[in-house]
Amino acid sequence: MRPKITLAVLSAALLAVAAPAWAQSVKGTVTKVDPATGKVTLDHAAIPKLDMDAMTMAYPVKDPAMLKDLKAGDKVDFDVAEAGGAYTVTKIQKAK
Repeated sequence: MRPKITLAVLSAALLAVAAPAWAQSVKGTVTKVDPATGKVTLDHAAIPKLDMDAMTMAYPVKDPAMLKDLKAGDKVDFDVAEAGGAYTVTKIQKAK
């Protein structure tokens, strides 16, 4: 029984480590912030890992609190991940 538990724990650890690999850090510009819907519209560069061309697109954010200090025109670095066919901003910060 012990080998099965070890295999299950190792499998779960591998999945936990592999999941962030889908996230892709990108540079962009905020064009709109909509706290009511928990979305931010970003004009961004291409995202090769997600096979996405440069575009302007509204994204839901993982945590609406991330929108608090953002405004249209802000240059940002953000991470976007795809899960279940939907893209979500998982991290966003003003560019330095």
